[in-house]
Amino acid sequence: MPISPVRFIAALSCAVGAAAIVVAQSPPLAAFDVLEKSIPELQEAMQTGKVTSKQLTAIYLARIQAYDREGPRINSMIAVNPHALEAAEALDRERQSRGPRGPLHGIPVVVKDNYETADMPTTAGSLALAGMETHRDAFQVRKLRDAGAVIVGKTNLHELASGITTISSMGGQTLNPYGLGRNPGGSSGGTGAAVASNFAVAGMGSDTCGSIRNPASHNNLFGLRGTSGLSSRTGIVPLSHTQDIGGPLARSVIDLAIMLDATVGKDPDDAITATSDGHIPSSYRQALSTEALKGARIGVLTSLFGSAPEDQEVATIVKKAVEAMKQAGAETIDVTVPGLDDLLRGSSVINAEFKFDLMDYLARVPGAPLKSLGEILDSGRYHASLDANFKARNRPESRETDEYRRALIKRAAVRQVVLASIDEHRLDALVYPTLRRKPSWVGEAQGGSNCQLSPSAGLPAIGVPAGFTDDGLPIGMDLLGGAFAEPKLLSLAYAYEHATHPRRPPASTPALVNGKAPGMISLSATATDGARGVTATFTFDRLTGRLGYQVSSTGLGPGVTAVATLHRGAAGQNGPVISRLMDGASGSGALDLAPVDREALREGRLYLEMIASGRSTARLRTQIALT
Repeated sequence: MPISPVRFIAALSCAVGAAAIVVAQSPPLAAFDVLEKSIPELQEAMQTGKVTSKQLTAIYLARIQAYDREGPRINSMIAVNPHALEAAEALDRERQSRGPRGPLHGIPVVVKDNYETADMPTTAGSLALAGMETHRDAFQVRKLRDAGAVIVGKTNLHELASGITTISSMGGQTLNPYGLGRNPGGSSGGTGAAVASNFAVAGMGSDTCGSIRNPASHNNLFGLRGTSGLSSRTGIVPLSHTQDIGGPLARSVIDLAIMLDATVGKDPDDAITATSDGHIPSSYRQALSTEALKGARIGVLTSLFGSAPEDQEVATIVKKAVEAMKQAGAETIDVTVPGLDDLLRGSSVINAEFKFDLMDYLARVPGAPLKSLGEILDSGRYHASLDANFKARNRPESRETDEYRRALIKRAAVRQVVLASIDEHRLDALVYPTLRRKPSWVGEAQGGSNCQLSPSAGLPAIGVPAGFTDDGLPIGMDLLGGAFAEPKLLSLAYAYEHATHPRRPPASTPALVNGKAPGMISLSATATDGARGVTATFTFDRLTGRLGYQVSSTGLGPGVTAVATLHRGAAGQNGPVISRLMDGASGSGALDLAPVDREALREGRLYLEMIASGRSTARLRTQIALT
């Protein structure tokens, strides 16, 4: 008899594995599941007394211990805030005495470790800056605290934000929770992996060329790179002052809008934010509409879909997402921006500005351990994978070069031609893949980036989940609009989200059980035909998708050979072979199940088949059942 999906899921929920986090004076973990909860849902739970901010914070800390430090070891966090529980408890008292400050009151969030925090070091992922204390909050961090958010900790990033696969000497390699052998995007990959894994409700990243949108794409999230000047750069370790901007990543558009409401606005210490005057609505959240796609005009930017064979997998997924927008009422048209490829080529100013911007920043940090990129290189305290990158970016002798001036001219031209195309076609947004290639394997370069359009034009782009590859990896797309078109972009994304429900949590970080990660699941399968039979026992690690097996046969007799195979198929239906498990009398080993096969296992749609051949052929089959 095959096991029912209900019994299998119940068994998964009851299994117990890794130890819970140990936090001094932490409260008992509430009988409350934070998995995929939105900010409004958590706020309602605190308002009705189902859970406190201190309990919420402890639950998220336990998840970090179970899945970031142990289990699949996502490795998204550089530091956990030692004062998080204390801050949450103070906010609980404030709620009782004066009521909540707003939608973020008591809500646990994470911030990328290139944002200054008064109560934790700011390392930007580099051992060269280990222990660097600025004793101040970045402007956006201060706004989050003023709104009542609890900073749970600081996330890993590609060292000094100078790359897109999130590896650093301070934090190591962050893994993608959807595919543990894949990268999580970058440079804000720690924030992306942490939010996707439900280590916090939402988080802050920074985007110089895709560093918010790439992790959003790789982690099935929404992420916004705003119009240049929308939000302050004060207190963010710079990569390029011309292209840098900070912004949120979240699992839903409503959470993204709430985070945006709390963090944008004019900063006297960052002159560029004065351009946002008159362009920020009273609330991005209130501007959201599920009807926004009806009658919207979306331009499909065909040149950024790519033409190489390696681009087609992602292109197909994004085109299906565009078709879903049409089904929700949007009008889509193919758009070509004349000369765009040539203008984008050479429009980045990161190489020209990084060395000098970092030097200026470190000069303003009292007691900074090192004062320049050159000193970091001389120290050797940086990750080996950044060696060529850092040396190339340390090479310019002067910021004011002909190459730099040409890049600035190209940037102005990119903005002009993009805005002209938006006006000519009366578009609400342009759409294109965030990256033309799926997440690469850890240790390999990530190809296919379309990151440069938004920062070169200085125009906003929201990263939106588009779908999944056949092997379960998330794919994203950008919606890019005119200057300060964030309300429209958020609303389009919100309508798309409600029409398609694209969010899917990763299997590697499920709900905790009594504050701990679920343990291994035991399964068995037996089939007999007279004296002949086949028996298999399995152990399934839900966190990694690894299926261990031991298979043995009985009663085959001399001269009889047997092969046992694992198939995907429901009871009474034939399905394809996933793996050969036995060739002879017995077999053992382990295999990593693809996401489609993990789902089949959860639903009782895997079966074992043995074919014995000799004087006669016998075929034995059984669905996998729980022991």
